[in-house]
Amino acid sequence: MSTARRLPDRLAAEDIESATIRFCGDSGDGMQLAAAQLTHASVHMGNFVCSVPDYPAEIRAPAGSLAGVSGCQVHISSQSPAIPGDRLNALVAMNPAALQANVKDVARNGIIIANADAFTPDELAKVGYRTNPLRDGSLAGFRLFAIPMDSLNRDAVAKLKLTPKEVERCKNFLALGLVCWLYDRALEPILKWIKAKFGSNPAAYGGNSRALKAGYKFGETSDLFAKRYSIPKADLPAGKYRHLTGTDGLLLGLRTAARLAERKMMFSSSPMLPASDMLHRLIEQSDPGVHAIQAEDDAGAAGMALGAAFGGAIGATATSGAGLSQMSAMIGLGMMAELPLVVVDVQRGGPSSGLPTKTEQADLLLALFGRNGESPVPVLAPSSPGDCFATALEAVRIACRFMTPVVVLSDIFLAHGAEPWRIPKASELPAIDAPDATAGEEYHPYGRNAWLARPWVAAGTPGHEHRVGGLEKEVESGAVSYDPVNHERMVQIRAAKVDRLAGDIPPLTVNGPPDGDLLVVSWGSSFATVATAVQRASRRGRAVAHAHLRYLNPLPANTGEILRRYRRVLVPELNRGQLRRLLRSEFHVDAVGLNKVQGRPFLVGEIEAKINEELSVADRRS
Repeated sequence: MSTARRLPDRLAAEDIESATIRFCGDSGDGMQLAAAQLTHASVHMGNFVCSVPDYPAEIRAPAGSLAGVSGCQVHISSQSPAIPGDRLNALVAMNPAALQANVKDVARNGIIIANADAFTPDELAKVGYRTNPLRDGSLAGFRLFAIPMDSLNRDAVAKLKLTPKEVERCKNFLALGLVCWLYDRALEPILKWIKAKFGSNPAAYGGNSRALKAGYKFGETSDLFAKRYSIPKADLPAGKYRHLTGTDGLLLGLRTAARLAERKMMFSSSPMLPASDMLHRLIEQSDPGVHAIQAEDDAGAAGMALGAAFGGAIGATATSGAGLSQMSAMIGLGMMAELPLVVVDVQRGGPSSGLPTKTEQADLLLALFGRNGESPVPVLAPSSPGDCFATALEAVRIACRFMTPVVVLSDIFLAHGAEPWRIPKASELPAIDAPDATAGEEYHPYGRNAWLARPWVAAGTPGHEHRVGGLEKEVESGAVSYDPVNHERMVQIRAAKVDRLAGDIPPLTVNGPPDGDLLVVSWGSSFATVATAVQRASRRGRAVAHAHLRYLNPLPANTGEILRRYRRVLVPELNRGQLRRLLRSEFHVDAVGLNKVQGRPFLVGEIEAKINEELSVADRRS
């Protein structure tokens, strides 16, 4: 049951557990920026927050067209975990195209805030509206608020000497201010950000801050709204928090790992959205311990990073889409040369250019098997923006300890998503070390330790000169060898080294009963949505459990044992069933899939419905 609390204005706010809000408009309307600042303010207020941007695939789609609609969704909650949200509680539509493209996602009786000034005959005609939906009754199932945002924005900044283009750029903050009032969000963190971002530009600073306050004031003084809402502070564990996107988490993890290893890092990548953001941020941050280089293509980027590893630095690179295919030869070379290389793949819809601004989980089989010859490498996948930090750290640890390339499978949802992240203490971070040549002993470039890792010696080290390359190596000496028996032995050693990693990673854990009707297995960014769906099923008294895989190669040693404890196994994936195929073939379990390839993350309701379906099957068979 909701409760009301008094606020220092005319309308009390009703406490609600969560809200899902989406801003949408043309690609130049600043919708991502407005949503990012709503996220920023909500994190400061102690909420769990998850944001999901939705960029248009075309760079210069015609203004007002469906192809040019750009949006960003924010789910604010007082409960863990942070999920993308299901149906929209509120939609902010800056033009007719934004309304038409997104109205299908609004919950029944949900809020639609539309910029009435943009619903002109010409703009309506661009997207096929024959009548104005703000007036014809077609939105009767929603709580519609048609607000003249253009006019309100112009009035708010009228005293400033702004160009028409500068005035237009403030409109997103007017919409943001109204949403902040509607959902009881503090303006102070946003105003502080505006000052830090635009303080040197008086026009932008004044315009954006005035528009923000004007939107808030409109909500406060207008008679349109009968209700407003508040999301209470979440019960977060004690600690210091910051707002973190998945991209920031990956970069912070890589940079931290380099410091823990006391080595330089060389990060190289080629422009390939959305992975390009990692290179851009590194260049902006100017970390003396990390050298960032733009390569002309993805194969060159991986080659540069691999060369840095041969020189004694940690090599890292990032790509998206077909870029991982282009890197396959260099990953194979890194596996043959046995050098530490971290490859981040920010997955997007494919194949080829596919859906370059939409999310997908379809690169798993490519990461596992997409190289010539027998070339297994460890593969990891983070589960949240905050987990991107821990996974990047773990990838470097594994790459250094086992002297191997490691692939990290992120995706667009994680990269652009954001959440409150507790900054770990230094004592909580893992040690990162690498096998060194033993002092006083004869140096063997391919001699091995207990983990089957060869020593990491920088090229040109006196007394430890050696060469690497793509030709097969002789056991221990590293000399080129064409001996068939030696080749088979080296293939087995390299595979055994990756398999041995299973003894260095945590066992798979289960959230829920240790056996029962159904186990739901997830990987990557679907973690929070699956966890929430399983929690809801468990509240209904069903024996449903959830297991999430961070380590995809090798799988945790107890994976098969856990899978066989349950009558049914369900694997939701944003692909056509890649992990499901692996589990079925490896462990001979009758796993079923829930598969979606629409460029969008799962909704909790979709997974709940599939859980109910599988439980019904289990009941009929019992």
